[in-house]
Amino acid sequence: MDSLTVVRYEREGQAHYGVLADGVLERLVGSPFEGIVKSAERDRLDAVRLLPPVAQPRIFGLGYNYKAHSQESQKTVPEIPVVFMKPSTCVVGHEDAIVYPPHGENIHFEGELTVVIGKTARHVTEADALGYVFGYTCGNDVSDRVLQRRESSFGCLLAGKGYDTFGPIGPWIVTGLDPADQRIITRVNGTVRQDGNSRDLVFSVPFLIAYLSKYMTLLPGDLIMTGTPAGVGPINVDDVIEIEIPAIGVLRNPVVAEAR
Repeated sequence: MDSLTVVRYEREGQAHYGVLADGVLERLVGSPFEGIVKSAERDRLDAVRLLPPVAQPRIFGLGYNYKAHSQESQKTVPEIPVVFMKPSTCVVGHEDAIVYPPHGENIHFEGELTVVIGKTARHVTEADALGYVFGYTCGNDVSDRVLQRRESSFGCLLAGKGYDTFGPIGPWIVTGLDPADQRIITRVNGTVRQDGNSRDLVFSVPFLIAYLSKYMTLLPGDLIMTGTPAGVGPINVDDVIEIEIPAIGVLRNPVVAEAR
C-alpha cells in the first residue's frame, strides 16, 4: 500500500479529514479509521486550519525508552516498558500554543515518534503488531520536571505530564512508514537540541503494541508516544519548538504565558 498523508483540518467551522497531495486535500467521507473513502470535495491546504490529527485520543507515553536519555536522566535502562498516560485534554495541534503555567519552574520538551493505532487490538503478537497501526505522527511530550519527579518518588505519574496543551501532535498522520528507522529532530528557536533515531529504541514499536495489548484493549485513534531521545531541555515563554520527523513533517508550536 502506498504511503498516504492524512490530515484532520477545519474549514468554515467544520472538522474534516482529507488526504494531502500537492497542496490539495481530497476530503474523506467520515473517519479514516473506518476506511479511506474519498468524496468529491477538495480543499487547498493553505485555506484550512490544521487540527490535531486525532480528536481527544487516549495517549500512552513511554519513559526512558532510549538508553542515552536514561543516562542523561541518571536512570537505569528499564527491564519492562515504563508506561504512563496523558489525558486527552492535553492535546493541541500544529501551530497551537503550548501554555507555560504561572507556577512552572522547569518545563521540558520531548520530541517523539508517535504511533497511531488503526484498529482494535487485544492479545496481539509482536509479529502481527504493525498490522494494527494506522500511521505515525510527530509528538511533543511536554513535561513539568519538578512535579514529575515529586510524583515519581511515590510511584505515579500524571499531573506533571498532563497539563492542558502539554501534548502537541501533528501536523498530520503518514501511513506506511518503517517505525524502526525514523529520525527525530527537535529545534528550539531554530537550534537543534535533539537528533535521534527510532532504531535506538529500547522497546520497539511492535513490542510496545504487543505488550500493551496483553493488558488492555487498544482502540482506533489511540496514540503511543514511543519515548524521547537524549537532549531534552527547558522551554521558555516566547520560544518556538519544532519536532521534525523527515518522513512525516514538522510539528511547530510557540510557547506562551498563561493568561490570568
